[in-house]
Order: sequence, then structure tokens, then C-alpha cells
Amino acid sequence: MTYVHWHDSIDSTMYEAARLADGGCEHGTVVAANEQTAGHGRHGRAWHSEKDAGLYCTLVLRPRQIDPANIPVVTLALGLAAAEAIGMNCDLRWPNDVLIRNRKVCGILTTFHANAVLAGVGINVNHTAFPPDLEPIATSLRIENNGTPVDRQALLERLRTAVLAHCAILEERGPAAIIDSFTRASSYASGRRVRLEDTGDTGVTDGLDASGFLILKRDDGRRITIYAGGVRPE
Repeated sequence: MTYVHWHDSIDSTMYEAARLADGGCEHGTVVAANEQTAGHGRHGRAWHSEKDAGLYCTLVLRPRQIDPANIPVVTLALGLAAAEAIGMNCDLRWPNDVLIRNRKVCGILTTFHANAVLAGVGINVNHTAFPPDLEPIATSLRIENNGTPVDRQALLERLRTAVLAHCAILEERGPAAIIDSFTRASSYASGRRVRLEDTGDTGVTDGLDASGFLILKRDDGRRITIYAGGVRPE
């Protein structure tokens, strides 16, 4: 059984993974590419997909008793898995960013399709520089590794192994186990002063609820639950 479908160039690994999911592919199937010509992140934002530099992939996941309501927790599990595969001192920014030294090294996009979770993961691996608009906020494994290149295929193998392991934790121990691990791994989950991307509200994070959504204690004292969007340090 072929679990990894590697393309030299593709519009988006997410689109091809959706096609494979429609055909009933196995849990853990991966679509990866050396280049994406139409890579995207949350809210349709473009993802910088420099050829032969990053790891651009989508995993098709079919956890037992899959429930679309668990998608937020699956996203948290993917962040934990990506940080484990990267193996550096990573921070997790709710809901879907992996950071090194407060700069984004990995982004995650999850969606429910054909009774499966499509888990898009983009990791900046061997980039040596970024466009001016990204340079202050992005980094790569090569930059953080003092210029030493990183084997992208080996990284993909570690990522797939870690993702499947965290899916198993979700299946066997439930969402609470993932939420607890994410809370301990993330400086953003609790006690962090942030600004909401979508609304501009500011406050201090106050943990995650039982569904994996972020709770914010606003400056006016009101506690609100953040269901969509992201946070940035204020």
C-alpha cells in the first residue's frame, strides 16, 4: 500500500488529498510536494511555498468514531505532532501555528471532507530567506539550525509517525488528553496577553475549554470563548 504520494509540483496538496479521500484512501495517506502553486492557509490566505525548500503536505486521517465537532482538538493534536517531528524548542500558538523564537515555522489547516479529516501541514524547512513582509515573523528549520540543511523526506516520516501517534491518543484517551498536552506545551494557552486577529479585542488568555477553544479574559473583565480566528501577542 502506498501511503505517501510525492509530487514535484502541484496546485495544492489539500486538493489532491480530497480527491484521494473521495476514493476511500487509507487512514494516514499523505500527499506531499516539492512545490505548491496555489498553497493556502486559514481563511484562504496564500502560503509561501518556495520550491524544494519547505515540507508541504496533507494527511488524510480517519480516526475511529470521527466527529466534525472534534476538528478543533485534531488541530491541536497536529500542532503537538509537528512540534515533536521538528524536534526543536517549539512553542504552539493557538489554534494552528508552531513557532521557534516567536517566529512561525509551521502552519496547519484542517477540514472535514468525505468522512475524513484533511490535515494540511506546511513547514518552513530549508528556506534561507523570506519575502520582506514575512521576514520579521517567519523562520525555517535551516535558519534555526545554523544554516545546516534538513532532510525533508526524513522530516515527513517523523511527522506522519507523530500525527498517527497523537491521533491514537485522541482515540484512546479522548480530547482532554490532547488539550492538557497542548496547554502545557503552549505559552499562549494561559496567562498570555494577546490581541484577537479578527476583532482586535485584547486581554489575557485563560485556558482552553473542553472542545479546545481558547478562553480570553478581556480587559473589561468579561470572559469570552474564541471559536475562530487567531491570536497575536500584544
